[in-house]
Amino acid sequence: MSNSADDLLLETRDGGVALAVKAQPGAKRNALTGVHAGALKVAVSVAPEQGKANQAIAALLAETLGLKKSDVELLAGQTSRSKKFLVRGLSVEELRTRLSEILAGGDGRHG
Repeated sequence: MSNSADDLLLETRDGGVALAVKAQPGAKRNALTGVHAGALKVAVSVAPEQGKANQAIAALLAETLGLKKSDVELLAGQTSRSKKFLVRGLSVEELRTRLSEILAGGDGRHG
């Protein structure tokens, strides 16, 4: 596992950037915990039931990146731990820079 956003696989899509996410539902607290195999590891405290974990991940990403909830949307992986989210309002470079700062500074942790 890495804490470097340089290792993230980011892809420009119409209207935003596709971000690969490795979900960790049922964690003790909500946090961006690092990078593994090109995906951002995101821990959320809610259980993976009825899309609650997906909603929690989207909300955590939006809050942490300083975006509106509507700017983060699940593209793929509804029932899988491997997911892909669309992040609107940031370029690939801006998203990588923000995630680098968050992962380096520990600002990805929220109770």
